[in-house]
Amino acid sequence: MTSRALTNPQQEDLAVRTVHSPWVNDQAPSASFDHALRQHGLSPLRRSDTVDLQLNLGYLCNQACTHCHVDAGPKRTELMTQETMNRILSWCKQHGIRRVDLTGGAPELNPHFRYLGEALTRSGIAITSRCNLTILSEPGQGDLGEWYANHRVRLVCSLPCYTQHTVDQQRGRGVYERSIAGLKALNQLGYGDDQSLVLDLVYNPSGAYLPPSQASLEAQYRERLMDEHGIVFDRLLTLTNLPINRFAHQLKRSGDYARYLALLEQHFNPDTVPALMCRTTLSVNWQGRVFDCDFNQLAGVPLGARPSTYLWDLYPTELFGRRIAVRSHCLGCTAGAGSSCAGALVP
Repeated sequence: MTSRALTNPQQEDLAVRTVHSPWVNDQAPSASFDHALRQHGLSPLRRSDTVDLQLNLGYLCNQACTHCHVDAGPKRTELMTQETMNRILSWCKQHGIRRVDLTGGAPELNPHFRYLGEALTRSGIAITSRCNLTILSEPGQGDLGEWYANHRVRLVCSLPCYTQHTVDQQRGRGVYERSIAGLKALNQLGYGDDQSLVLDLVYNPSGAYLPPSQASLEAQYRERLMDEHGIVFDRLLTLTNLPINRFAHQLKRSGDYARYLALLEQHFNPDTVPALMCRTTLSVNWQGRVFDCDFNQLAGVPLGARPSTYLWDLYPTELFGRRIAVRSHCLGCTAGAGSSCAGALVP
């Protein structure tokens, strides 16, 4: 069953509207995520070595997308300060962190974004930045693409479909055209066509269903974007919408919330569990507080469901083997091929 949000499905390609198993029933799932883990001998879920640090620089964004788990938008005021950034930088140097993922909101709208990026680069820390593409055409951001290229930042850019109708429906009128213009500008700088300038795209469903095969959808993205716009990119990452905040509100308004949770539970895949990003990634909010993942951060669930802690009060070695806080929304990361900020977890 496809989402009710697809008011004109004829304009969205069949692959993107892939039909998945029907809703099992109209009731909320009877078992929690932790119970699903126990059924497969995988509980409790525990942390492994911390490899990546994901920094949420704030919830300010130039868009207000219907699926956004952050509830980000132009009116949000939460932004990481330069003082907090400096404390995080010191912690990264002290503990040998080599990879940092910058997210938001639109992380570029934090007034200290470039300061942080330049400091990370000087420290030899590889940067991934989550970019919504339209930020490239915002006032004052005209040289953002060049800045990204100069600092060899890996870009993960949101493009939830290769058709205008679906993108504009989910992200706002005119977003598709601005996104395509942004991709073309990045291509001109060498992104997507240079091993040192990585350009990955992100697909997420426009409604309450699971993503199709990442490999098959990537092939279609590659063909359509090249044929219609001459655009190249490195990889497509498919993400599942998690039922929290704005997307949860949308599901509840349409009467699909319980059925979507049931869909996620029905498609629980134990093979995804070893690769869950919460096992190796530490999420840090705009205040410097730590969480098991960005979704728990926005759901208000602290690291390990313990009292809230600041990053600079932690040692990475004490995190190994620590129990991960889980909630029902975690079912989204283990449904089907799995989901993470790096895309699907299993083929």
